[in-house]
Amino acid sequence: MNQQSIPEILEQKQSFVLKRWQIVLAGLLILVAGVGIGKFNGKFELDNNSSVQAQTKARPLPVKTTKIQLATNYQTAQNYTGEVVANRTSEVGFEGGGKLVEILVDEGDRVSKGTVLAKLDTANLEAQRRSLVAQKAQAEARLVELKNGARREQISAARANVRDLEKQLKLERIKRDRRKFLYKEGAISKEQFDEVAFNSQALAERLNNARSSLEELQNGTRYEQKAGQQAVVEQLSAEINNLDITIAKSTLKAPFSGTVGQRSVDEGTVVNAGTSIIRLVEDIRPEVKIGVPIDVARKLVSGSQKELDIGGKTYSARVKSILPEVDVATRTRTVILQLPSSARVSPREIARFKITQNVPIEGYWLPITALVKGDRGLWSCYGVVENKDNPNSYQVERRLVEVLETNGKRVLVRGTIKAGDAIVTEGTQRLVPGQLVSKDFNSINN
Repeated sequence: MNQQSIPEILEQKQSFVLKRWQIVLAGLLILVAGVGIGKFNGKFELDNNSSVQAQTKARPLPVKTTKIQLATNYQTAQNYTGEVVANRTSEVGFEGGGKLVEILVDEGDRVSKGTVLAKLDTANLEAQRRSLVAQKAQAEARLVELKNGARREQISAARANVRDLEKQLKLERIKRDRRKFLYKEGAISKEQFDEVAFNSQALAERLNNARSSLEELQNGTRYEQKAGQQAVVEQLSAEINNLDITIAKSTLKAPFSGTVGQRSVDEGTVVNAGTSIIRLVEDIRPEVKIGVPIDVARKLVSGSQKELDIGGKTYSARVKSILPEVDVATRTRTVILQLPSSARVSPREIARFKITQNVPIEGYWLPITALVKGDRGLWSCYGVVENKDNPNSYQVERRLVEVLETNGKRVLVRGTIKAGDAIVTEGTQRLVPGQLVSKDFNSINN
């Protein structure tokens, strides 16, 4: 019961009191009339309090009371509301664009990590890959040839060419020497001599080239040539690997286990890079985020177990973490609680977190039936004290109190009361200050 319901209860009590007092006043009028006749038709003044005292002197009104004890603190429970959140929620899409040819899941399907969700058309990519594979094979063959060097047949042919050029050069030199003698004797012209000399020089140069080629074949391929061809092979390999990655990324796989929350497109759609195809929600070991006051957050311990109410069911959740920042709008800190894997809850469900706090404050616990509504929203109760005129009897006194807390059918109050006072717990609607009563003590848990 909350404190706002107290005025409604007391209003019902006041209505009941009014009816009872109407009956009492009617009886008093009859009594006053009878007394007036018995007193020689004289005037006899009797006010309301006197009539009550006259009645109670004859027969004190029995009431139930309790002796109050001082309470230095009390426990209060406060509910805080949050919601269930998924650990991960991803809008899953392709890294590259293309034509969507197949979707293998539908909304509501549970999938495991690595499950194929959708595929793009990869015909062009496959053709490019085959071309690159052929180029790589050609480059690798050339590299092997360079590493193995010249064959024996090539070296033999180069050596034979050198020998042939040596013989031709020897013959040309003999001819040159003869022509030189004839030129000096004037038998031939200078032009005829120069022709033979030129042929001899040309053969010498051809012989040098042939010897260089033979030496190159005998020494094998140079390191630079093999390194250059190796680089060509590696470049083609990298292009093929890059194409393989692109082809692999044309197959969309689940990044984690979860449930398909939404399917955004259908087969045949040409999608761009990053377009959401499927929303995947991880609902394994869901979490709850709840904002609590800063002082409450300071008292929570990470790893401790707390109870949450979700959908009418109670779950034991672990305090996973407490975010360090304060929400500027609500002035609260967010507590993240992890539910057990067996919890069957859905993201965005409302969760309620109940926290019991010990509040240090001095007061006295009374049953709510002991309260009496006063003027201007004030509250009071009735204390039972000894009658000064008659020590063997008791009368009631009004005590003003302030309501501090309500807990079910009890209220915590403070005011003009002290420990050991006897307070009326029931029947306050029948009482007025100064009325004589007989008390019956009951105990009340503080």
